[in-house]
Amino acid sequence: MGDACGCSGDEPRTGDEAEEAAPEKIWQVSELQWAAVGGVFLLAGFLTGLAGGSETVQLVLNAIALAAGAWTFVPGTLRRLAKGKIGVGTLMTIAAVGAVILGQVEEAAMLAFLYSISEGLEEYSLARTRRGLRALLDLVPSEATVLRDGAQVTVDPATLKMGDLLLVKPGERVATDGTIRSGRSALDVSALTGESVPVEAGVGEAVYAGSINGTGVLEVEVTATAADNSLARIVKIVEAEQSRKGAAQRLADKIAKPLVPGIMVLAAIIAVTGSILGDPQTWIERALVVLVAASPCALAISVPVTVVASIGAASRLGVLVKGGAALEALGRIRAVALDKTGTLTRNEPTVIRTVSVDGRSDKRVLEIAAALESRSEHPLARAILAAAPQHPHADAVEAVTGAGLTGTVDGRPARLGRPGWIEPGTLADDITALQNAGATAVLVEYNGHVIGAIGVRDELRPEAAEVVSRLHASGYTVAMLTGDNQRTAAALAAQAGITEVHADLRPEDKATLIRSMREKRPTAMVGDGINDAPALASADTGIAMGAMGTDVAIETADVALMGEDLRHLPQALDHARRSRAIMLQNVGMSLGLITLLIPLAAFGVMSLAAVVAVHELFEVVVIGNGVRAGRTRPLPPAPVAKAADQPVPAAAGV
Repeated sequence: MGDACGCSGDEPRTGDEAEEAAPEKIWQVSELQWAAVGGVFLLAGFLTGLAGGSETVQLVLNAIALAAGAWTFVPGTLRRLAKGKIGVGTLMTIAAVGAVILGQVEEAAMLAFLYSISEGLEEYSLARTRRGLRALLDLVPSEATVLRDGAQVTVDPATLKMGDLLLVKPGERVATDGTIRSGRSALDVSALTGESVPVEAGVGEAVYAGSINGTGVLEVEVTATAADNSLARIVKIVEAEQSRKGAAQRLADKIAKPLVPGIMVLAAIIAVTGSILGDPQTWIERALVVLVAASPCALAISVPVTVVASIGAASRLGVLVKGGAALEALGRIRAVALDKTGTLTRNEPTVIRTVSVDGRSDKRVLEIAAALESRSEHPLARAILAAAPQHPHADAVEAVTGAGLTGTVDGRPARLGRPGWIEPGTLADDITALQNAGATAVLVEYNGHVIGAIGVRDELRPEAAEVVSRLHASGYTVAMLTGDNQRTAAALAAQAGITEVHADLRPEDKATLIRSMREKRPTAMVGDGINDAPALASADTGIAMGAMGTDVAIETADVALMGEDLRHLPQALDHARRSRAIMLQNVGMSLGLITLLIPLAAFGVMSLAAVVAVHELFEVVVIGNGVRAGRTRPLPPAPVAKAADQPVPAAAGV
């Protein structure tokens, strides 16, 4: 076994090897099978002794029990010794051999029996938690329907090629990543991103492997093979990153590594000194008991079990944590820096208010603005066009750099642009009100007269205020970092409940600010994973928001929130903090046990059998405690955004 701690003495398994060997049921664990064999013979030997049977028969039965139990760790120990490596298996092997030399074959068999049980339980717990992550791959259906030459053909998803056209019927799972070429539907992506509400998707939009189609029929062009789709990529990245050990895990390793030879030296001192001053057999036996009492296997397994359980659970929540180092760092975070655009907001500007003058209607102001924007690539064009999908035709549209647009609508001149280029006149107070509310204000001029103003703002996510409140309640310091202007940033920060605002920042400014925050407390940066790359790299933990299917985000961040629901952020932080607490509990309990058992063993208070029983029982307790990190709670349904949630005050009220 030896996946995590090398307790059995074997080399650690990695990746596919571990998956292929992973037992599905507890009785399939080879260590437990051998332990059962050893237990049967150990019980037979005990009953033979009670019945007054032959000592020779009793010895043979105990020897078979010892061989069965020892088979789970002695071969691996010898292989490691041949490479000059020692571990916990070395201590157990020496203790078993020493007990046999002292004529205590039954106690040696008991040691091997209990140790093989603990090894088996460790193997099963790791296999079970590892499957929690790799179960993502089971979301891919066993068959996929492909359109070829106008006919529907059923194929194995593993044979899909780039450019194939998938037919996804209602209720079916998407076999691999792709782009919708025909149809519209609501997709259930809860198993991938943790999003509780189905996501609407139509032509030109990306879909990901494992998504469940709703009521519409979709034709999807394959953009990734089964071996390289979003699910497979996530699993590969996490398994590769699990070799990165967190600080708590390194602490356990640092303690365990010198502890094994140190205990061997201590046992030798006890044996030699005791033999000179007293009965050699008594003190050699006590030295062997000390070897077993100081076994650090519980210490070595305490953190890896917690890490694997916690990462697997996080993946089910739509949170990708890249290994033990990232998990431990996330658990230490005490300050959170949030990017504004795309993190606190959806990066989807919308029209929040329209003001008209001279008897014009708000609708007419929007129509003229949309007519000009329909011929433009201006960032605000989408928002204005969405507010006025039906609009007149515009001719001779030209962009004036840094100012706005000019053209003719219904044969009359029209302009759309920023205040200053177009004088606001009587709308000056309204423009100020819009800007104070964090909106970008543009003026509309028609036939030589200003007829209205439009306010466009990238609205907060509906859950933003709730998330900030939860972070504050959990004791985190929260700051907003943005390249937007101070007035816009302050308005949105106030709505979200954030008091620490840093605006007008370039990417390098964000990185510098993050380094400054780190000097005070462990800091996480939450951004989109691309534009905020310098800040993400500078933080103790970089967290990418909405990273499903985004290569750069997944690969550069330490943690990725795969969905668009910001509530996963406090959920991930709470989960990591709890997991780190469990790690430290396990390390503390393991060291405490060793500290307690060594003197009891050295002074003969506890026998070899008693120490083995206590020690291995405690290892089971540590594993069980670590597995607790795999417990999670799903998010409730996301709040629904309402257009009127954040009204902009009229100029008279400002």
